[in-house]
Amino acid sequence: MNVVFLAPAYPPEMQQYTRGLAEVGVNVFGVGDSAPGSLPPALKQHLADYLQVPRIMDEDDVIARVHAWLRGRRVDRVLANWEPLVILAARLRERFGLPGMSVNTVEGFRDKQLMKERVKAAGLRVPYAFKCLSEAQLREAAEQVGFPLIVKPISGAGSADTYKCDDQAELERAISAVRHVQVVSVEEFIAGEEFTFDTVSIDGTPVYENIAAYLPKPLVARSEEWISPVIITVRDMQQPRLQPGIELGRKVLKALGMGDGFTHMEWFLTPKGEAVFGEIGCRPGGACLVDQMNYTGDLDLFREWARVACWRRFEGPTARKYNTGIVFKRALGQGRITRITGLRDYMRRYGQWVVEDRLFRPGTQRRNWKQTLLSDGHLMVRHPNWEDAHRISFAAASDVTLYAGG
Repeated sequence: MNVVFLAPAYPPEMQQYTRGLAEVGVNVFGVGDSAPGSLPPALKQHLADYLQVPRIMDEDDVIARVHAWLRGRRVDRVLANWEPLVILAARLRERFGLPGMSVNTVEGFRDKQLMKERVKAAGLRVPYAFKCLSEAQLREAAEQVGFPLIVKPISGAGSADTYKCDDQAELERAISAVRHVQVVSVEEFIAGEEFTFDTVSIDGTPVYENIAAYLPKPLVARSEEWISPVIITVRDMQQPRLQPGIELGRKVLKALGMGDGFTHMEWFLTPKGEAVFGEIGCRPGGACLVDQMNYTGDLDLFREWARVACWRRFEGPTARKYNTGIVFKRALGQGRITRITGLRDYMRRYGQWVVEDRLFRPGTQRRNWKQTLLSDGHLMVRHPNWEDAHRISFAAASDVTLYAGG
């Protein structure tokens, strides 16, 4: 089997999906804008061929170049796991007449207003929302929705360029902040806890499911630099309070016509126990979420996704052994990391439960915390008991501190 995989080198986790594809026995034809000489040796060994394009986001140009590059060679699949490229992958599938989700179907996972309309049409609870192409439309939509409300990009990923507005002054600040965004959504603010519902599906039916809790909600975590965001996968997905979200998620997959592969959905659990749809992508969650799921069940979802996408089989274990927490740290100060405090004592207390320590070390330049949840590195922990996993995760959030300066 020959598979075209878009952007095999970037974001960095795409290299793991490339490995997964090669390990299930396919020839991987990578397409990206990274120079061939810059590809890591560990990635190159999994590529049968590679095409560098000038701009991976220029869909028409990429389609023309890929078509010329592959002339005379058989292609069986075109795949992408990076949010900005899922439409391009669908367009290439249609160009070559290959199996997989159509452009129309994928647009339902990419355009947040269309997404909500299709989910609502299936009788499922979604936030009240409007699609806005101008400031005038945005203000009109805000009047219809009422405060508090959310302003966010129609086709964004994560909570980038997303703002909660409690009054007119905050709305005006949000309008100024999103002027660079062409199309935005104005929607009802849903109070409650926020969770993920992640799946690997075959014909829209999950063969693997995951729920993770955001602590705090992403919008809160992105608003205050001092917060160390925590995400914990839930070992016990049979607990009654989570069943409405699981039922909602499965119905959303049917409503949107999901085919084979990863999905990453976010949903809200209100104080009354109602599950409310947030949004969904037909790709894996970012920010190391797939690594968390792997640690939760001791499996390799990079490989199992590839097996599903190519052979429509899932062979990994589905038993959940641990609650796995990731804690993203943000240094105090600007510039390069100068020191870390509390880590040695933390490891003395909890080291047996720590599965990854990827905190930035002294000398490393800080990341812009507003641009990436990854921030200045993370600790990953796991424990079979939820209360212990929660306690150990939040100890990392409160007791370990990175400092930057210079």
